Amino acid sequence: MNRRDAQRLLDEADLLCTAEEVDRAVARMAGDISRALKDEFPVVLSVMGGAAVFTGRLLPLLGFPLEFGAIEVTRYNNETQGRDIAWRLPPRDNVRERTVLVVDDILDEGVTLAAIRARLEEMGARKVYAAVLADKELGRAKPARADFVGVTVPNRYVFGFGMDAYGLWRNLPAIYALKD
Repeated sequence: MNRRDAQRLLDEADLLCTAEEVDRAVARMAGDISRALKDEFPVVLSVMGGAAVFTGRLLPLLGFPLEFGAIEVTRYNNETQGRDIAWRLPPRDNVRERTVLVVDDILDEGVTLAAIRARLEEMGARKVYAAVLADKELGRAKPARADFVGVTVPNRYVFGFGMDAYGLWRNLPAIYALKD
């Protein structure tokens, strides 16, 4: 894809959440997470690369001490359809007997979050919480749910604020959806 095609992708997309709405959602989530985990000393794991922007905005707003790390697991690999789980950066062993907060960009079908949660539990995490910027409305049950949700989005391919479309536009301050 060239620059012109990338720009056309954005120009033809539908704006779902403005930058201001996203900022308010992140601030609200930070308050909710701070209240829930105020007495913990959690390991916070950011799911790279989609959660990088969200995590960068969320962490400075959390009012408790934490240990930070990252994991990388994907089903999309710059595509718009999910495939098999691929672990690029697995969790470290510092999760044993700890409370873990997984920070991810989107809860889509729930397969990735379910796999992350199962892996952390297998590694001995005491409690696993999940915070997602966006929860996609699928109209059916998912194998995993998030404890903290920023915004709910329709069942469309969304991008911006860390989420990508064909590997592009993670840098947008708002959330968009590809044309159907």
